[in-house]
Amino acid sequence: MGNADLRDLAALSAVSFDDLGGSVVAVDAHNWLYRYLTTTVKWTNSEKYTTNEGEEVANLIGLVQGLPKFFEHDLTPVFVFDGGVTELKDAEVEARREQKEKAQEKLDAARERGDAVEAARMEARTQRLTDTIHETTRGLLDRLDVPYIEAPAEGEAQASYMARTGDADYVGSEDYDTLLFGAPFTLRQLTSKGDPELMDLDATLDKHDITYEQLVDIAILVGTDFNPGIKGIGPKTALKTVKEHGDLWGVLDARDLHIDHADRIRQLFLDPPVTDDYDVDLDIDPDIADARAYVTEEWEVDADEVAKGFERIEESLVQTGLDRWT
Repeated sequence: MGNADLRDLAALSAVSFDDLGGSVVAVDAHNWLYRYLTTTVKWTNSEKYTTNEGEEVANLIGLVQGLPKFFEHDLTPVFVFDGGVTELKDAEVEARREQKEKAQEKLDAARERGDAVEAARMEARTQRLTDTIHETTRGLLDRLDVPYIEAPAEGEAQASYMARTGDADYVGSEDYDTLLFGAPFTLRQLTSKGDPELMDLDATLDKHDITYEQLVDIAILVGTDFNPGIKGIGPKTALKTVKEHGDLWGVLDARDLHIDHADRIRQLFLDPPVTDDYDVDLDIDPDIADARAYVTEEWEVDADEVAKGFERIEESLVQTGLDRWT
């Protein structure tokens, strides 16, 4: 979900890749990977990324197509993978599972009636990050020498922490929850064509004359991945009432409202489980030949589907001076 309602409040601006060169981006791995995975599945014949044993590794095509954007613009990605999921997110996880089940039913029906367009659309919606996808994603990142870390809980929270402590310059994510986890700067639309969009936490707070804690309170009233929010309260109303009553508790008392586990949800954003136990080596030295063999020979991905991506990675070594790190 990523609290899309926050877009109405967030300070967003266009930023050129030219202004980002030399930066380190802590990438919300699941968010980034899922977007490339679903796009690949939607537009690519499944035979191109299915092994003889029936394992689907569309993620490898997505990775090879998506990583060049970082290298070509002299950005160093550090992928941050989700760890354990808090029980407070059980409702959201269940809702997503139900959505995928409904999409699967529509996919089966589309296939039965021979509707290829609808089938491709529904197949993208049924995607999930399987154990094989997790394994092969890390395997390819290893061969391309792209750093990654394992978060103890939410990847967004860990990436935001890294940006706050200076281990990264930006968080890369489509979700607006990075604001709630305290990321100073977030780059959105890294999976889209063109330049990314910059989301600025301090500018957001200044724009509305609120504190970081009040921003979290506003989000909880509207709804997050951990709670459904209050019916009838949108971002503008939440902003107004929090400013009027001071904080979440003031709003709940004034309106005689209740949010289950509100204190725990608030704490999850303000002080989430994160770790300092990582050692990120930014001296990237990709082994293109090994990576290509891993994708096309070991995992049997059609070589034509990844040829251009690997060419772009190789070209970027010279064009943007990526080899200055080697």
